[in-house]
Amino acid sequence: MPSPAHGAHTGRKGGGQLSAPRLRIDTPERAGLDAGELRQLAGEVRALTTGPDPWAAGVVLVAGRGPVIAVEEAAGWAVRYAAYDEKTDAGTELAAGARVPVTVHTPFDLASLTKLFTAVAAVQQLERGTLGVDARVGAYLPEFRGVREHGVTVRQLLTHTSGLRPELPLYDCPDDAARLAMLRAEAPSSEPGEYLYSDLNLILLQYVLERVSGRSLDVLVRDGITRPLGMNATAFGPCPGAAATEDQRLPWGKADRGMLRGVVHDENAWALGGVAGHAGLFSTARDLAVFCRTLLAGGSYGPARILGPDFVELLLTPPGLGFALDQPRFMGALAGGGAAGHTGFTGTSLVLDPVTGTFLVLLANTVHPRRRPADNTPRAAAATRLRRAVRGT
Repeated sequence: MPSPAHGAHTGRKGGGQLSAPRLRIDTPERAGLDAGELRQLAGEVRALTTGPDPWAAGVVLVAGRGPVIAVEEAAGWAVRYAAYDEKTDAGTELAAGARVPVTVHTPFDLASLTKLFTAVAAVQQLERGTLGVDARVGAYLPEFRGVREHGVTVRQLLTHTSGLRPELPLYDCPDDAARLAMLRAEAPSSEPGEYLYSDLNLILLQYVLERVSGRSLDVLVRDGITRPLGMNATAFGPCPGAAATEDQRLPWGKADRGMLRGVVHDENAWALGGVAGHAGLFSTARDLAVFCRTLLAGGSYGPARILGPDFVELLLTPPGLGFALDQPRFMGALAGGGAAGHTGFTGTSLVLDPVTGTFLVLLANTVHPRRRPADNTPRAAAATRLRRAVRGT
C-alpha cells in the first residue's frame, strides 16, 4: 500500500493554517439569527415530546451559525417506558420517579449517523495516500470475492452505488466466522453504478479501512476525529447513560433483546460486537455540533485539523461521500444550496449548510418503546425554521 502522504496533518494541530474558532454559546443576534424564530423552534421541539402520541419520548436540539450555538433545548425523557405492551400497542410507562429526563448532555444511539464518521475516516486515508477513492475494493480485500468479481470501488461504497442490497441477516449467524463468510460471499444484487442505499457499503468500508490502516474502526474514529476535536462524549458503546431505545423483540425486531439502553440498537451492529461502519456510535448534540462546525470550517476546529479543505469539499460536494446532499425530506428549506447531513433510524439527524454557515442537530429516541415508520416532518420543519432565522436572506 502507498505510504502516508508527506505533510498530512489528520488529527494533528496546526498544519500551517489559522485556527478555526471554537463553538461558544451566545445570543441569536451574535450569530446573525432571528431570536423570535429560534424561540418558536425551541417551542416546536418541546412539543414533539408531549401529547398522547408524541413523536419521541425525548428530544435534544442544538442549532447555530458560524462559531455560535444560538439555541440548545432538551425535552422529554431519556427513559420513559419499562416495556412495550403488544396487546395494547402502547408503552408500559415507568412511575414518575423512575423515569430519566433528557438533558442537553444525554448521549443518544446515533444509528446511521455513524456512517458520517466512517466516511470522514475514509477520506482521512485518502488524504494520507493509503487509500484510493476509485480503487477496487478487491485490491484491498481480495478474499471478499463477491465485490471483487464485480469490480466494486471505494467510491461506490461511499455513494451507495455498489449495487449491494440494503442488509444481510448477520444477526442470525452462529458466530463471527459465519458472519465473515457471508460478507465475503455477498455480491451486488443490482448493477454497480445504480443508487441503492445499503448498510453493507459501510460495513465493507470498515474492513477496508482496518486493512489499510492496521487499526480498528473505533480507534480510527477516536484518534482521528473525536479526540482531536475534544468530542469526549462520542464513542462506540456500551454507553450506560444513553437514552433508551427499543423493547426489541420478535416479530417486530430481528432479535429478542428486551428494552435497550446503552447498547447499540441496530441488530447487525450488535452482532458485529457494537463497532460497525454503519452504526454503533453514541454521542451528544453538543458534540455533534462540534463535528458540524469542523466541516463548515474546512476541517479545522480550534488548533486541531482533521481534514484539509479540499478533502472536506470532496466529502460535501456532489455526489458526496457518505453524506446525503440537499434532501428536503429532512433538511426542509436548508436544502437546495449544498446542505449536507444524514438521519439515523433511532431518531437522530444532523444538517450543515455551507451557504448560510448554519448547523442543526436533532437527537431523539423515536423508537422508544418500539420502532415505528420514519416521520421526517419534524426534522424538515426544524431545518426550515432555522433557515427562516437567517438574517439578511
